[in-house]
This record gives sequence, structure tokens and C-alpha cells, in this order.
Amino acid sequence: MRSLLALGILSFAVSFCGLADKLKSPSAPSANSANSSAAKPAPDSSSQSDTPSAEKATPSAAQQAIIDGGTETKWDAQGISWKLPAGWKKMDVGKETFNYSSPDNAFLLVNISTLGDNFPTDVSLKAYYDQAIQQMRNGKYESAKMVEIDGIPGVEFVEAPPEGKDDPRRHQWIGYRKYLGQTQMLNVMTSTKASNFSKHSDDFPAILYSMKATK
Repeated sequence: MRSLLALGILSFAVSFCGLADKLKSPSAPSANSANSSAAKPAPDSSSQSDTPSAEKATPSAAQQAIIDGGTETKWDAQGISWKLPAGWKKMDVGKETFNYSSPDNAFLLVNISTLGDNFPTDVSLKAYYDQAIQQMRNGKYESAKMVEIDGIPGVEFVEAPPEGKDDPRRHQWIGYRKYLGQTQMLNVMTSTKASNFSKHSDDFPAILYSMKATK
């Protein structure tokens, strides 16, 4: 597990920079490594577009059943909770990171970055959206859209299947909120190896959409 955690630190830090396909196993992120890149807006896409209004997260019937049957799991330090399926266990929880795993090595990996009061959240969110759309056009992402979860708009994207069955594949959401006077970036990622992804195709959106965040 220590080796998985070490590899996960690198995986999470570069997951949005086009290097994740070089990694072989997903695991928990490091607050320090993720914060260094998350505190800046994503690079401008070469093909800019207007950012659409975020649609409200709407679980399917199967996903809602997972939420209804899940265990509320709180992150007291940040006033956030998720509904996790049975058997998911805590890996590591700190002030800026929240990491849980399933018995078959699927992961919920959350990182919070505290930003300056004047940080341009709208500009950054648009840049992330434009980049996600470009990645979808390039075949790197299976889907990308603006989704509002518990009143917080963000960019949700699902990676396309990688070449190797043991390579990581991620379903991720990035948004911004104000909390206790701070501007924060929320980076919420669910992940597992490619061959295990379809098994969790309803678990992952159910977990993301179940998020409740103190405003």
C-alpha cells in the first residue's frame, strides 16, 4: 500500500496535465503536490468556447439507489460529506486531503486548495472546461460537461479507456467554493484500473453527486 500511495501522489498531481497515461496505478494524492498546480488557472485551450450553464447533478435510478443505500461519510475539517457504498474504508484524511478506497481498489481521492481572495475562479473554471472539451475532442476523455453539485458549479469529466487494462481510469469533478471566508478549489476524483472501471460506472457518479458541502 505504501508503494501505491507514493505512486498516487504523482498520479494525482499530473492527472490534469496530460501525463496521467504514463502511470500504472491510481491511489491517494498529496496535498502539497496537488496544491502547487491547483492554485493556478488551467492553461488556455487553443479552442476557446463559451462556458455553458452548469446542469444540476441528476443521478440515474441505479445511482440514486446507491446514494440512498450508502453510508454518509463526513469530512469534518471541511464540512463536506459523501455517501459511500458498503465496504469503503478510510485510507488517509487530513485538513486538505480525503482518501477512501473500496475492497477491490477503487478510490475516492479529494484535494482542497486554498486560494487568494482575488483568485479568478470564473476564469479558471472556464479554462478547465475548455481544456476538458479539447481533451474530449482529442479522444482523451469520454465525456466532459459543467455540472452543479449541491449548489457548486464545476467541470465533470470521464477519461476514455486507456491502452492497458491495469492503467488508471478516472471520473473527476473540479469546482470552487467560498468556505469560512476562504476561496477553495475542490478536486474530487474517483478512480480505479481500467479493467475494473465498468464495475463502478454507477458507483463513481453516485459518490460525486452525493456530495454535501457546507457553504
